[in-house]
Amino acid sequence: MQCIMFIFCQNWDDTVLYIGVTGNLSRRLYEHRNGLADGFTKKYNVHKLVYYEYTNDVYSAISREKQLKKLRREKKAALINQMNPSWKDLSSDWN
Repeated sequence: MQCIMFIFCQNWDDTVLYIGVTGNLSRRLYEHRNGLADGFTKKYNVHKLVYYEYTNDVYSAISREKQLKKLRREKKAALINQMNPSWKDLSSDWN
């Protein structure tokens, strides 16, 4: 099963970061953008995909998620900047 570790950010000023794991990124994006996922992401309007990593192992995805959550914001931003220097929504052209 493919797992995806991802980082979403707040869509208007990129100050809030949310890190998570899912087996279906399209579904997860839909849930967050339509207010179907209660909690942190709904409260802070976090639904812009700025970073993701794929793995076939759920345990390594969870381990990586925990690793990234421990990083300071500067380290997370540096990681995002490597993949997505403009912090654009990587899913903006998805159907």
